[in-house]
Amino acid sequence: MPPQRATLLQVAQRAGVSRSTASFVLAGRHIDMRISEDARQRVLRAAQELDYRPNLMARSLRTKVTRTIALVSDTIASDPYAGQAIHGALASAVARGHLIFIGETEGDPVVEERLISDFLDRQVDAFVYASMFTRYVRLPKLLRGRPVVLLNCLTKAAKPAQHAVVPDEVGAGWSAARTLIESGHQAGIYLLGTPSERVFAGRERLTGIRDGLAAAGAKLSGTIDCDWWPEPAYEVLARSFADGLRPRALICLNDRIALGAYQAAREAGLRIPEDVSVLSFDDSDLASWLRPQLTSIALPHYQLGWQAVELLLGDASKPKVLRMPMPVRHRASIAPSIVAPAPAGPAVST
Repeated sequence: MPPQRATLLQVAQRAGVSRSTASFVLAGRHIDMRISEDARQRVLRAAQELDYRPNLMARSLRTKVTRTIALVSDTIASDPYAGQAIHGALASAVARGHLIFIGETEGDPVVEERLISDFLDRQVDAFVYASMFTRYVRLPKLLRGRPVVLLNCLTKAAKPAQHAVVPDEVGAGWSAARTLIESGHQAGIYLLGTPSERVFAGRERLTGIRDGLAAAGAKLSGTIDCDWWPEPAYEVLARSFADGLRPRALICLNDRIALGAYQAAREAGLRIPEDVSVLSFDDSDLASWLRPQLTSIALPHYQLGWQAVELLLGDASKPKVLRMPMPVRHRASIAPSIVAPAPAGPAVST
């Protein structure tokens, strides 16, 4: 049978103060209640000696504040990469003295409604509503009017009703372009992967790439369409190489596409980065496993989760969309472009 936990009354009796004085001290209200330093120290010492812990259930019934957050996601909790967002959210919550309940819906609206209802029954204080892929969502009816921060998703409302935290995909595209430009690449740059209008990340990355290249007076030489997986990327690029295409640089829309590009280049006898530079997005484990290691622009999963909880618990300002920077992880897959010198002009006699 577990030992009984110490009560607030026992702490007060050991410290030689009233129960209300002990309560004020442990709640951090000793200054406004004009409690002496000597009494405060006695209460703290008694609480430590008795290993006193407040009864959070009783406190929540009294104050209607449970110091708990519910994180509702589609599949983010079970994804090995996006799971870092969970770690970030947990770290921020713990730092602020909160606990997080995590529920995963697998995209099923029935499961989602049941989960949210269960969390509301447990009187959670606020919600983080999260998505595995950056996309537009419709906030569930049960969450409307409640404290909510959107994590890796947005609503289409002209004036957002809640904070949202998403990766800065346009900025990432710009960084991709600038990384190649700064290595001397001005021509022969191809995009590998289909930037579908329906895929938020692809659409925004392409916008940033085009803007970044245009700012340097350059542009994409073309787009090689394929699904965002190694096999289709390998197949389409292998055919392109067989047809004589020789890009100087490839911007892959994610690391899985880059894996297919590496295989196709190797089979075509092309060296990375000497013959073709390769740059990608996401910075998954693949980026450091590939040889040569892949330069990739990282999704800031941990920072997304941390910032979502920070906004939820600490920012009472007007709802806004916060775009988190995506850092470039420089590795060995990009080489300086070697531009052949211009032919000498005819000799001019004077």
